[in-house]
Amino acid sequence: MNLRCCISDRMKAAEMKIINQGLEDEMEVWGYRPCLWKRVLVGVGVVCSGGLLLLLLYWLPEWGVKGTCTHTSLREAHTLLLRTTDEFRQWFRAKVHVMLAPGKKPFDDLGLPLPNGDGDLSVGAAQEKFPHRKHTLIHYFTHHSTKYYWNDVIQNFELYKGLEDLNVSCAGVHSDHSSGLSKALQDFRRLFFGENEIAVRVPSLFKLLIKEVLNPFYIFQLFSVILWSTEEYYYYASAIVFMSVISIATSLYTIKKQYVMLHDMVAAHSVVRVSVCRGSDDIEEAMSTELVPGDVITVPANGMIMPCDAVLVQGTCIVNESMLTGESVPVTKTSLPCAGEEAAAEYSPDEHKRHTLFCGTVVLQTRFYTGEAVKAVVVRTGFCTEKGQLVRSILYPKPTDFRLYRDAYLFLLCLVGVAMIGFIYTIALSIMNKVDAKTIVTESLDIITITIPPALPAAMTAGIVYAQRRLKKVGIFCISPQRINMCGQLNLVCFDKTGTLTEDGLDLWGIHMAEDGSFSSPESEASKRSLVNTTFVACMAACHSLTTIDGQLSGDPLDLKMFGATGWTLEEPTEEETALHNPIMPTVVRPPKHSSPQTTQNDALPQNVSSEIGIVRQFPFSSALQRMSVVVRRLGQKHMDAFLKGAPEVVAGLCKQHTVPQSFTQTLETYTRQGFRVIALAHRQLESKLSWHRVQSLSRELIETNMEFLGLVIMQNKIKEQTASVLCELHRADIRTLMVTGDNMLTAISVARDCGMIRPHERVIIADAAPPTDSQPASITWNYTESAAQPGGNETVEINVDDGTYHFAVNGKAFAVITEHFPQLVHKLVLRASVFARMAPDQKTQLVEVLQSLDYTVGMCGDGANDCGALKRAHSGISLSELEASVAAPFTSSASNISCVPNLIREGRAALITSFCVFKFMALASIIQYMSVLFLYSILSNLGDFQFLFIDIAIILITVFTMSLNPAWKELVLRRPPSSLISGPLLFSVLTQIFTCLAFQALAFFLVQQQGWYETWTPQSDACNVSRWSDSHSVNETGSHDHKNIRNYENTSLFYVSCFQYLAVVIVFSKGKPFRQPSYKNWPFMLSCVALYSFLLVILLHPVPAIDGFLEIVCIPHDWRVTLVLIILGNAAVCLTFEILILDNILWRLVFRDRFQGAAGSAGPPLARTPQVGKRLSMLCCVCSHCTSPYRSVFLNPESPAALHATLRCVSCVMRCPNKDTNSCRVLSDCLFSVIFTPVHFFLSSIKSSVLYERRCTCMHVCG
Repeated sequence: MNLRCCISDRMKAAEMKIINQGLEDEMEVWGYRPCLWKRVLVGVGVVCSGGLLLLLLYWLPEWGVKGTCTHTSLREAHTLLLRTTDEFRQWFRAKVHVMLAPGKKPFDDLGLPLPNGDGDLSVGAAQEKFPHRKHTLIHYFTHHSTKYYWNDVIQNFELYKGLEDLNVSCAGVHSDHSSGLSKALQDFRRLFFGENEIAVRVPSLFKLLIKEVLNPFYIFQLFSVILWSTEEYYYYASAIVFMSVISIATSLYTIKKQYVMLHDMVAAHSVVRVSVCRGSDDIEEAMSTELVPGDVITVPANGMIMPCDAVLVQGTCIVNESMLTGESVPVTKTSLPCAGEEAAAEYSPDEHKRHTLFCGTVVLQTRFYTGEAVKAVVVRTGFCTEKGQLVRSILYPKPTDFRLYRDAYLFLLCLVGVAMIGFIYTIALSIMNKVDAKTIVTESLDIITITIPPALPAAMTAGIVYAQRRLKKVGIFCISPQRINMCGQLNLVCFDKTGTLTEDGLDLWGIHMAEDGSFSSPESEASKRSLVNTTFVACMAACHSLTTIDGQLSGDPLDLKMFGATGWTLEEPTEEETALHNPIMPTVVRPPKHSSPQTTQNDALPQNVSSEIGIVRQFPFSSALQRMSVVVRRLGQKHMDAFLKGAPEVVAGLCKQHTVPQSFTQTLETYTRQGFRVIALAHRQLESKLSWHRVQSLSRELIETNMEFLGLVIMQNKIKEQTASVLCELHRADIRTLMVTGDNMLTAISVARDCGMIRPHERVIIADAAPPTDSQPASITWNYTESAAQPGGNETVEINVDDGTYHFAVNGKAFAVITEHFPQLVHKLVLRASVFARMAPDQKTQLVEVLQSLDYTVGMCGDGANDCGALKRAHSGISLSELEASVAAPFTSSASNISCVPNLIREGRAALITSFCVFKFMALASIIQYMSVLFLYSILSNLGDFQFLFIDIAIILITVFTMSLNPAWKELVLRRPPSSLISGPLLFSVLTQIFTCLAFQALAFFLVQQQGWYETWTPQSDACNVSRWSDSHSVNETGSHDHKNIRNYENTSLFYVSCFQYLAVVIVFSKGKPFRQPSYKNWPFMLSCVALYSFLLVILLHPVPAIDGFLEIVCIPHDWRVTLVLIILGNAAVCLTFEILILDNILWRLVFRDRFQGAAGSAGPPLARTPQVGKRLSMLCCVCSHCTSPYRSVFLNPESPAALHATLRCVSCVMRCPNKDTNSCRVLSDCLFSVIFTPVHFFLSSIKSSVLYERRCTCMHVCG
């Protein structure tokens, strides 16, 4: 019984909890408490290891916590171990703190009046400030500038974001939170929420230095320098120290500069004076740092920079949100609804953006009512605000997940394995030769420092830095350089339409008014005298969110264009004029002075009514509702009117059916097929009894109903000049393109055809979906755009999935229904869809995530307005906004067209290939030096200090930094660069070069020992037949002190051969076309290679005594020098043969081309495919009702472990399926073929495997 209780207690203590569940920063958390005996053991281990164990525990926080603490419950924990649940699985440790507070939660009702205070979080101060309450101990911890507090109810830590934690309705915000907080209650809440500031603390140089120096790379360098110093390799050690100091200084300068820039950007306007409401009438001045959720602030008439997130409860604001969205168009913010259905909804800053003022945005001006201030309730403060979360994402970015970097670590582990082989070999050889212990230790450790190149990180970064500079020259600015390599792997790019593929501005093509339930003839100009006073034109002139800022009319470009086409003028009364109007200050629009009322139109105004219109209330445009409306009053009329504009389908649904023309659908389709942007207008006369105060409290649902249809406004959105050519270039390179827009479906399809995204002979199938109702389940309908669906009739059309001449088109509503009710179809749909219309901003982000789940490397190009989420989520987000405040995307183009996309991909491919070349060369250079040293160890010799110095500095570093200078190739090609170091072509390249270098080094090493003049070298050796004076004054004068046995014939021979091997390999690996310009155009690289070749040939064929003495090489006969030249030439010829002839030509055509290149000249855009498979597709899908595999109906990369797992599940499904027929044997054999072949293909990529990609697991035909 006791044992059972002990086990149960241990299981409870080791329990794991989830915090931020379902959010992007979701984490697992475990509780620990200090353990004395573990700490003692760790202390002993640190002393015995000379501090290395302490470094290891610093690098691995999970080891540090588990090694010094024991499991306990979270409630009793002193230390927490955190692990992210994303693909990176990062570990963090956090210390649990304790504070005293008069309540357990920030929104507890304290009940008693409390004294004022300053919000100090210390325990003693809390007791002094709240002496009338019983204080509670509250546990909390801080992680990434966010505090988490213990909750006894849920037995877990939770984050208090702000007022939204109360789940209060919009009406509740007005009734319960619009009066403000007392000072005491404000102080209490500040205990939990802290100061309202986004504190970016700039660390001291000393802290940055310690953190930088403790990097494993620099620790390894320190170890290397100490080792080399013990071997008296002072020059090389000094060179490494010099390089490290320069690298650390540069890194510290860059990091410090970034911290200072971020601090200045955040601190510039983070602390301001604000007016805080205390009760109904009491207003006091306070610092913005004192604000807490629930405070009520007044927004001054001349505007301000918001220090927090707040929701408007009174008044209207014009706001510039460019800091968050990158869009400089002013946005109108209205007060939160206090009545109606919308007021009953739960308030959410994301759902009610049009009523929320976000931190960091600029309030340009306010519109208020006489005697009433514009008020807002503070919702979130500090790092919980939108701006705070943005700063947190900059301070604590997620690691870059790229296959190249993962493979690089695996490759380095392989080098470590090679180093350990040399380590053991050196120890065994030294023991056999009875070498002293000190020499054994130093030489065996020296092998490790030789095998792992210390300059690898700097060399890998060089190509990215050069690419970043080239991008800057063409107007592309990058804030995340590591993503440049990712751009080289892009195989799908999503484009926004308006402002990206098409011109940002719209031109009015014409208007098409409706009268008596039918369309009249279209008109080309709305400013005609016969039309200017009609209700239709009045709606165009009044239904907008335009405002005057500094005398200039500003607002949405569509509103500006429509208003400008009417010829009307807009006037906003000044503050002085407001006092004369009780109680409203309207914005007034007036028709041109030359116009006069007309009566020829059915919807024209009576002659005794003024044409001046005052805008009483605005309901701003909502992308979710796809409409906006205004309430207006004409001068001289007793009633008010409502004007509505928006998407035609939405507006028609809000109108009385008899006012909508019967030809509405056909007319709309006619315009949208031609690529026009169509806006519908509607009007409604409101009841005369409605007063101004009553209108201010009405919900938009009550206003926007029973409207009368007025007609259509047809806007022409021209395709940008560069769009078609860029998309054509991407198609030729086999890069898939999608359109993701908020515009009308048929308009988007028309633009897609006009710009070449969909070709004329290809058909488009519109996928429409309806959500479930009480009597009907969710359903999907499929229609060709060329033939509209017949009402009441069903048509069955068979689609050949192997035919690439069709595309799907999906709207946002259908995408939401399919995602929720038909998740098994989502992946299949997006693989063939090219147009996504009426997509909300969050749906764009969701689409990018779906595409990434299919193993696509996704690029997103947009104008930075509604595309922020997708730009951030994509592997490569490209914003066309020129605003410096746009921080949504890692790349920003100064050119407002998509020509930046191929430029970015070309530079990305060049940088990626450069990274591969550099990594291959650095790895091979280490192996070459490793082999040379092992050969020399066999005769108890080694390379000299200056030989190491010459090889590492003069040859390796100079060539590796200059080989990265090759510019990108001038055009995109069909072939894609490899994405992994563990691939057939790269492994073949590296391994063949290793064996080639090994063979020729072995040839030189053993052949020199077979020469007739060969003897064990001594200072008196005279193999060159030169005078003893020359020998004694050049090579041999220090020979008597050569206790390391550096000077000998084997050393000299291997030194010459290996030097030329480095140069041969760097030339072979420095490839140009098709991703980079040829190396002969890289003059620094060519100059370096020519200079080094010339120098080495000179000292080889015509020895210079001074240089020979410096490099510690001995004189060898001229015949042997000629032999070495022949060996060097043979080595270079074999290297070139393997790399250029065999790999790049023969094997590429026979084996690798089908894997890395799609079929050229295929009709239409490329078939949906998984990366690295080319045109062939491996579809592992099973729709059997008995199959529970999570990989049902998913396209997978057959090289991935997930594909193997899915195939196994697919096989088991077929074997269990009761419906299997005679085809099961064929299906099962195909699946088993994949199961057996996949691991073989992964390791033996050189075997041609195209047959695998044409095989399919066809369980859907057997079980479906």
